Amino acid sequence: MTLTDWMSQNTYHHSEFQDLAKLVEQKQEQGLRISLAFPTLNEEATVGKEIVIIRAELMDRHQLIDEIAVIDSDSTDRTLEVARRFGAKTFLASECLPRLGKRRGKGENLWKSLYVLQGDIIVWLDADIKNIHPKFAYGLVGPLLQRPEISYVKAFYERHLTLENGRRAGGGGRVTEILVRPLFNLFYPDLASVIQPLSGEYAGRRNVLDAIPFSIGYGVETGMLIDIFQRHGLDAMAQVNLDRRDHRNQTTVALGRMAFGILQTFFRRLEQSGTLTSEQIMEQLPRLMHQIKVEGEQYTVHKYEIDEQERPPMITIDEYRKKWDRHE
Repeated sequence: MTLTDWMSQNTYHHSEFQDLAKLVEQKQEQGLRISLAFPTLNEEATVGKEIVIIRAELMDRHQLIDEIAVIDSDSTDRTLEVARRFGAKTFLASECLPRLGKRRGKGENLWKSLYVLQGDIIVWLDADIKNIHPKFAYGLVGPLLQRPEISYVKAFYERHLTLENGRRAGGGGRVTEILVRPLFNLFYPDLASVIQPLSGEYAGRRNVLDAIPFSIGYGVETGMLIDIFQRHGLDAMAQVNLDRRDHRNQTTVALGRMAFGILQTFFRRLEQSGTLTSEQIMEQLPRLMHQIKVEGEQYTVHKYEIDEQERPPMITIDEYRKKWDRHE
């Protein structure tokens, strides 16, 4: 399959899956359970609305989603209280698999959610979506139910990327277009056809997700794409247009730290593939990032230690193998 063929055959619009009764029927015929999780940190303003809308349409009216959960990074606001009030299961990442210790980061929450969730298909949505709609979930689930060969589905949405023919499509954000897509073109050119590799909305099959490592922080989406691509190929991946996503935008300074973490994950993958040596990656790759802060006429240097550690494939964890009776 050429990249043009892949874009044509594996790129969808959410409206192709709006027949929810059909999706429920396909889920039941295949004997699958579907879990949806929100990784959170201080999201009380938006997480309640997300839970209410997804639950009402995709659990109460149509039994597509079997459980909704919040995996939290020790929020200091009312995120967990709000989530429980509106019917979500709630978990503190710091209390899941306590033998393995506590780390902070979205990737840590996603990794630990594999342990606590019950589904055969896992859907992850960011918890800051202001224009939440059931399409954010059923659009991602649709390709997995209709095509057994699809293992992983990414969302994309309006970013006003101008194409050669003058049409506008959902392109990536700033970090995607300046950093990630150029890196993909250099080292993993097939992945450059993923419109929004850093989108926070995606879904996959448990037996694919539990077999790959998870970066604990900003690099989780990049590492996940590379690992699934290397194990299963581009044909096992799909992407779905969700039209538009309204959410808060991060500052350029915050995006710089995101890029730093992504680079650590990316170089680790290059080492694992033999493109770069272990010595080059692990001994020479810095963990300390310097950024400039301007306040009036004062310029100060701020240091951030960003160590994009990784959790191993969940299937290697004794507690997980025992819980799911997985012995491979």
